[in-house]
Amino acid sequence: MDEELFRELRHEIRSGLDVTSALENRELMKFIERTVFGRSSLQQLTALEKRTLVRRVFDSFRGLDILQPLVDNPSITEIMINSHKDIFIEENGQVSRLALQFESQTRLEDIIQMIVSGVNRVVNESSPIVDARLKDGSRVNIVLPPIALKGPTMTIRKFPESPMTMEDLVRRGALHEEAAVFLQKLVASKYNIFIGGGTGSGKTTFLNALSQYIPPDERVITIEDSAELQIVTVPNLVSLETRNANTEGRGEIAIRDLIRSSLRMRPNRIVVGEVRGSEALDMLQAMNTGHDGSLSTGHANSTRDMISRLETMVLSGADLPVAVVRQQISSLSTFLFTYLDCGIEHAE
Repeated sequence: MDEELFRELRHEIRSGLDVTSALENRELMKFIERTVFGRSSLQQLTALEKRTLVRRVFDSFRGLDILQPLVDNPSITEIMINSHKDIFIEENGQVSRLALQFESQTRLEDIIQMIVSGVNRVVNESSPIVDARLKDGSRVNIVLPPIALKGPTMTIRKFPESPMTMEDLVRRGALHEEAAVFLQKLVASKYNIFIGGGTGSGKTTFLNALSQYIPPDERVITIEDSAELQIVTVPNLVSLETRNANTEGRGEIAIRDLIRSSLRMRPNRIVVGEVRGSEALDMLQAMNTGHDGSLSTGHANSTRDMISRLETMVLSGADLPVAVVRQQISSLSTFLFTYLDCGIEHAE
């Protein structure tokens, strides 16, 4: 598509809009269609090309511009924007570079601000890193200059519309049927389960699958940096999400704050999407104070490394002797550590 033609058309449509009134999406789409199909200079385009042009112009006003078709494509699982001229995707397990680019760095920055404002978050030069999410639940990580040297960087991790079940994982060969039955019994018996693994190994997918074994009469509190979990089988569910500090450095709500607050919400189980630091101490204390059956995840290279890293994270939150921390972990007699690497490697 001719980028100059697209920019000219978008400018024409923007100039023709009534800035004093807000058009609904359907009305805006009809206005764009009338403009595109009625423009004499576009008569050489086919109906399909005109329809594609209409969609792109609409996405530039109300969607994510050139990213919208990528977000809508279910076979694409990751979108990586390294700069406004440098876009990669992961599709069917293969990473490739696209011949797409934003018209300018300013346009990419506009899209970023639209995304973060939609979830009440702030990202700017003074606070250049933020986690957010799209309306469909996709996870978004954003890093701005001067931290990102090539320009604004954004990574979008997409999730399936329907969470995978244990049956799906067994069918795909991620684990054996015997392991799935064993895990079902552990969840129903209120074992505390901690899932470790590398980036993209399937920790959140596996946690979602495990959650489907939670009895539906229990009350579950989920706690996350950016909401990703898809727990669909528990009616009595409360989902909590952290909040960044505002431009004045105030108002931050961290995972530790949410864990402490959740203890006063009468939970049967607490699910912490991922622990990365001192909140590990609060998570362990919650599991040790009558909230058996809790679930969480963390980054590590193996089961033993995950236990060691958990010790380190707890020590970052409190000045305790290592022996005390290890006693805190070992006192969880029903604590199953699983390590994922495209499936369960082993458990302890």
